[in-house]
Amino acid sequence: MRRDTFLKSLAALAAAGALPSAHAAGVPMKMMIPANPGGGWDTTGRALGKALQDAGVASSVQFENKGGAAGALGLAQFVNASKGDPNALLVMGAVMLGGIITGRPPVSLSQATPIARLISEYNVYVVHAASPLKTMKDVVDQLKKDPGSVKWGGGSRGATEHIAAAMIARNVGVDAAKINYVPFRGGGEAVAAILGGNVTVGGSGFSEFQPYIDSGKMRALAVTAPTRIKGLNAPTLKELGIDVEIGNWRGLYAPPGITADQRKAMTDRVLQALKSKSWAESLAKNGWTPALLSGPEFDAFVDREFATLRAIMVKSGMV
Repeated sequence: MRRDTFLKSLAALAAAGALPSAHAAGVPMKMMIPANPGGGWDTTGRALGKALQDAGVASSVQFENKGGAAGALGLAQFVNASKGDPNALLVMGAVMLGGIITGRPPVSLSQATPIARLISEYNVYVVHAASPLKTMKDVVDQLKKDPGSVKWGGGSRGATEHIAAAMIARNVGVDAAKINYVPFRGGGEAVAAILGGNVTVGGSGFSEFQPYIDSGKMRALAVTAPTRIKGLNAPTLKELGIDVEIGNWRGLYAPPGITADQRKAMTDRVLQALKSKSWAESLAKNGWTPALLSGPEFDAFVDREFATLRAIMVKSGMV
C-alpha cells in the first residue's frame, strides 16, 4: 500500500472512531481506601473508581480497604508498597490530617504525592430513634451534667466529628478534655454502634446516615454546616446557639517516587473522571459538594488545613 493511501486509511479509521486509543482503553488502576467498608472514604473511592472506568481512563480499578488510626495504617501501607507506581491512588481527607496531628504516625502524608481535593461534606449528629434524647439541646444538657455519660461515636480519633464534639463541649462551657469519644475504623461500625445503642450520639457525613434517617431508624439532631442541608430536616448548630461550623473534605494522593509527568497524567485522569455522568450522579446521590483543587493550589491548601486543624484541636484540648 502506498504511504499516502495508508495515511488516508488511518485518517478515515480515526474519524470513524475505529482506531485503538490509549486514553479510551485506559489502564488497570489500584486504589487504597484507608478505612473499613461502609464509610465516607469507601463510598468516595468506589464512586471515583466507577467514574474513572466510565470516563475510559481506567480499564479496571482494584480496591483495598485498610482501616485504622484515622487512615494512618492505610497511608503507611500505600507509601511502602506502592512507591513509584503511577497507576495507584490513596483516598484521604480532613480526617487523615486530624489523625496525623493527634497520633503522630511514623509515616508522613508529605511522603506521598498530592493529586486533588474532590468534595466537601458536612457532618450530621444523630441518635437512635428510640433514644430519650430528642434534640441537640437534650444532648447538651446531659453533657453539662455529666460529660462522661455522653458517648460520642464517630470516625477515628482526630476525625472532624471528634473535633466538632470537642468544639461543641468547649462552646457550651464543658471541658473538652472530658468528652467521651468512641472512635470507629469505618462508617459501618459507627452505624452498628448507634443502632445497637452502644453510643449516645453519632456523627458522620449525611450520605452515610441518610438511609437510616429516611427509614426512621435514626433521628437527626443537628448539622455542622453553615446552612441547612438539602433533604435533611435538622438545624445547624449555629441555629441552636452553638457557634460551631466544620466541614469534611476528601481528596486523593498518589504514591511517592513518581515523576512530574506521571503526576500530571494521573491528575488529568482524575479530572477527566470528574466530568463523567457517573460522578455527577454520585454527587447528587450522596449530597456531596464539589470542591475541586489540584496542582500547587491543592498542595498549599493541605498545608493551610494542617495549621488550621492543629489550632482548633489545641484550643479544644485535643492536642
